[in-house]
Amino acid sequence: MPLFFNPPRRQGRMDRPLILIFLTLVIIGWVSIYSAVFDQDHQSIADYSQRYGKQLVWILTSFLLAFIIWILDPKYFVSIAYPFYVLTTLLLVAVLFVGTEVAGSRSWFDLGFIRLQPAEFAKLAAALTIAKLLSTHGNNIKERRTQIKLMLIIMVPVALILMQNDTGSAMVYSAFFVAFYREGFSGNIFILGVYTVILVLATLIFDELFVVIALATMAALGIYLVRKSIRNILVVVSIFIASSAFVYGVHFIFDNVLLPHQSQRINVLLGKSSDPLGAEYNVTQSKIAIGSGGLTGKGFLQGTQTKFNFVPEQSTDFIFCTIGEEWGFVGSTILIAIFILLIFRIINLAERQRSHFSRIYGYCVASIIFFHFVINLGMTIGFIPVIGIPLPFVSYGGSSLWSFTILLFIFIKLDAHHQEVI
Repeated sequence: MPLFFNPPRRQGRMDRPLILIFLTLVIIGWVSIYSAVFDQDHQSIADYSQRYGKQLVWILTSFLLAFIIWILDPKYFVSIAYPFYVLTTLLLVAVLFVGTEVAGSRSWFDLGFIRLQPAEFAKLAAALTIAKLLSTHGNNIKERRTQIKLMLIIMVPVALILMQNDTGSAMVYSAFFVAFYREGFSGNIFILGVYTVILVLATLIFDELFVVIALATMAALGIYLVRKSIRNILVVVSIFIASSAFVYGVHFIFDNVLLPHQSQRINVLLGKSSDPLGAEYNVTQSKIAIGSGGLTGKGFLQGTQTKFNFVPEQSTDFIFCTIGEEWGFVGSTILIAIFILLIFRIINLAERQRSHFSRIYGYCVASIIFFHFVINLGMTIGFIPVIGIPLPFVSYGGSSLWSFTILLFIFIKLDAHHQEVI
């Protein structure tokens, strides 16, 4: 049994700051959900017909999951990485055929008493698999063979999730590049990422022909600067051809792949169209709610935007607007500070791990939480298109809470044995 359970003498110590942050976020989330869906006719905190009642059950079961993780041997998580990845991949395939469609995405298994979203657990499986691959002898991230393996680990679930019309969950996988960079992946990938974002925005804002002409002008200037090197000239020409093809590819995807409401949200964000009662409605009401909170907020259960249900999905993707309205700038700042502390604490602990597996996994955890945190807040204040990303530990939902609890507590368990080579 040593593979599965730790003898008492081998148990390390849980990191108390991480546990405290976890509990604080869970409590903030439950209180905010209670306020967001509060009904005078249903005031019992254990009323399972209400979202706060269901969330309370999921919180208690998440504590049970944390306990189970704590009594397992840390080597167990290394051993299940590949099988768990295969299992979640099969679930992503299965949900395409037997899943339930919610908000335009066929990404849920409806089990009657609960809906489970396999994409939430697929991120966990990918994190474990990446950590195992990079910590296995013979896999060097600077080698092309290892890089191809990593891309496959990411792209397989991304492709399946995109087939479910769940763009937000698919985008989360870009967070793993932070962990790759920490392990020695070239920083050029981030330069490429910034260039890609600029090119996408330019393509969506301007006509594609204008963008291609601009690229041709920059390519001509580049050729002039490197004209003495045939190799460099070929590189400039190749970049121009690839960029031009990418520009037309962006327009094809925008017009033929994205769903109408997704394209409309992007156009509204870029100022190319206005739809105050449609695509803009959620964000507009969210900003009104946050702005009306002022410095210290209206108080618990006193939010008018929340109370009268002006903001759709205010207990899930837009939970932050409930916090902003009722607790104001002060409460919002405290919540943001807690998340920043959580991310930096995980990174700090990841750096002290003797085990490569534990360090890589820790960076994956921090990256995923950071991505969710930034994108969710960006959605609620209108900086980023609405793509359906929950706020970790705070938003309503069993799949989200369970997956983030497992994600975090596996790292807490690994950190308890940070002096061991797992």
